[in-house]
Amino acid sequence: MLYLRSFGDISGLDAGWLQAKHHFAIGPYGNPAHKAVGNLIVLNDDEIAPHTGFGLHHHENVEIVSYLREGTVTHRDDQGNIGKTHAGDVQVMSAGTGIRHAEYNLEQQPTRIFQIWIIPTSEGGSPVWGSHPFPKADRSGRLVTLASGFDSDNDALPIRAAARVLGATLKVGETVEYGLGQGRHGYLVPAAGAVEVNGMRIDARDGAAIKDVAVVRITAIEDSELVMVDAP
Repeated sequence: MLYLRSFGDISGLDAGWLQAKHHFAIGPYGNPAHKAVGNLIVLNDDEIAPHTGFGLHHHENVEIVSYLREGTVTHRDDQGNIGKTHAGDVQVMSAGTGIRHAEYNLEQQPTRIFQIWIIPTSEGGSPVWGSHPFPKADRSGRLVTLASGFDSDNDALPIRAAARVLGATLKVGETVEYGLGQGRHGYLVPAAGAVEVNGMRIDARDGAAIKDVAVVRITAIEDSELVMVDAP
């Protein structure tokens, strides 16, 4: 099964400093019809204005993956972690028993990110933060695992969930395939361009919810950059 969530149907928030689109309904945010996809409960399409950001706030028992589309995010938390994540890079935070963190755009241009929340396999554990570069050239014509809870994905940032976050850049006409399978949930968003997913057109910043599909076949209609989540 494949369901399109068009960008126009995805509810948004205009906070001045933050322009957000919520692909999933959570709390007061998002379109109520857009339920979680398995253990994937949040995918926010955020634009953060220069010299603004999210002040210190608390999370627990959630895996947060941030995919930097443009700009830079500066991270600080109460575990002593400080770091910058740049466009093309990914950062992961396993909130575990609890962490307070802040995320700022301290630069001169807007920052655009996909922020992804996944329910962990089990609760608890010490909070962990990490960041890693994933050059777009290395993802050209293929899906690369960016974050994963599977031991076999040695080059990915680790998360505490039986899930993967993948990325690819495709030229017009290029095709990639991913084995999803029964009982698994997928969610795919093109950051740029347009793709065809198992015969359905998905434009930039649309979402495609996928369930119980043996193979996800993605063909670029335009030069495209995409993110896909595979979750239980």
